[in-house]
Amino acid sequence: MIVAGMLGLAAALPAHADSDSWTGANNETGTVDVGSRLLLDADTGKSVAVLGSANFPTDDPNQYMADTHCRADGPDTVDPGCLALSCPATTPGGDEGTPVIWKQAPKSITNPGWTNWIPISGPTCLYDAKPENVLANIAARILNDFRQLPVNPGTLQAQPFPHTLKGGPTNFYTTATEQAFDLTILGQTVHLTATPASFTYTFGDGTSLGPTPAAGYPIPETDWLLNQTRTSHTYTATGNYPATITTSYTGTYSVNNGPPLPINGTLDLTTEPKTIQVWKTEKALVADTCQENPTSWGCPNAEK
Repeated sequence: MIVAGMLGLAAALPAHADSDSWTGANNETGTVDVGSRLLLDADTGKSVAVLGSANFPTDDPNQYMADTHCRADGPDTVDPGCLALSCPATTPGGDEGTPVIWKQAPKSITNPGWTNWIPISGPTCLYDAKPENVLANIAARILNDFRQLPVNPGTLQAQPFPHTLKGGPTNFYTTATEQAFDLTILGQTVHLTATPASFTYTFGDGTSLGPTPAAGYPIPETDWLLNQTRTSHTYTATGNYPATITTSYTGTYSVNNGPPLPINGTLDLTTEPKTIQVWKTEKALVADTCQENPTSWGCPNAEK
């Protein structure tokens, strides 16, 4: 079952199921409408971004557009920077770019007038014979580009390591971090951000934890095997166990300094296995310390 979750960016104009209608509406106004929403899948717990949804509630109070007429505030006022901006072709025989200004208006305003739209960045260039199609074309391939990024999955850490004890809580955590990349996609400068969103711990003994938003954290050595964290695991048998963690990254992307848009899908990366050696403890009363009698029970030189 899919239930409504939080929203990304709302569209400046109503979204059209028919791409020709969408293009026509933008040609008429000289703008590019950008819309998105996030849905929460109750079965997987993952959010799914859906582009082009203008009327879905949003946590972002603003709606955005790329003004291809590059107007500063009113319909007849051209930003001086647009007049001076050069958008030469980026490839031999390619098309020149179109100057645009990214703008925002309050989401609470339906069909904002020009006094409602506030420039937030630009002027910058969109490169395409039909600039109104640039965002849709990038959106169609952005997930594949996102999954090709050289994202560092981080490492799985365990406390204590490499040896832990049967019956005691072993603390696990990850070093995965947010990472940013700059690419050129379809002639546009695209900034992508990969953010760790959920984690699945596989402990190697047939049990796992997650997906969970808990990345875990290191604890003082005095707490090892004593205090249990949200990401701790207790092994019930001795042995060597290959533990891994799978990090699910969500992503955003912005085109030519535009507003960040959610990527519809995740990048899931699993670390190399880390061997956890689980030992057991035994207790006994002894008369001497290991310094006094190195061959005493429990000492390194004890007789086997």
